[in-house]
Amino acid sequence: MNSSPVTAVVFDLGAVLVDWNPEYLYSKLIPNPEERRVFLDEICTLEWNYAMDGGLSVRDEVAKLAEERPEHADLIKAWWDRWPEMLGDEIPGTRAIAERISASGMPLYALTNWSAETWPLGLAEFPFLGELFDGIVVSGDEGVAKPDPRLFAILNNRYGLDPATTVFIDDSPTNVAAATTLGYQAHLFTSASDLAVWLRELDVF
Repeated sequence: MNSSPVTAVVFDLGAVLVDWNPEYLYSKLIPNPEERRVFLDEICTLEWNYAMDGGLSVRDEVAKLAEERPEHADLIKAWWDRWPEMLGDEIPGTRAIAERISASGMPLYALTNWSAETWPLGLAEFPFLGELFDGIVVSGDEGVAKPDPRLFAILNNRYGLDPATTVFIDDSPTNVAAATTLGYQAHLFTSASDLAVWLRELDVF
């Protein structure tokens, strides 16, 4: 473990602090599990969503795909029209950890892959996300998404962070690997309890 003192903590949001999953919406629209799997694996894919997290317009991409696949147009349009239904609950325990870190005076930031158009919808559902952090970098606003080093550079430059003394927490192994390569003290999030143990070892929590 890196022994450098920690001067800032950075949280990912989705699957770390709040839950988002297209299954929540599409289980209502496509009750058959196999049909739903095919739709989400082959039409409204995670790669398609990633492009919108990277800056493409959700409205435009949904309209374009609905035109390309008219047989699924109504289901595709639901991605935008009913997007808030893809949100779940807070991830148990993580908010309390972040609030404790913030209360200690440690600078606290968020680095999230989230589209510019759906980010306000997320804030409406989880207002604490807009209140908890000293700064948030949203990929859709920047036109580039994790694990691209350019998004990490935006975070560092905007808030004056030194990766060597910055903790980075994310549920994606790819993003954690990228952060580690860039010099962060990175943690692969699996649960709030495991995160708390790791942060105690760094004298952060």
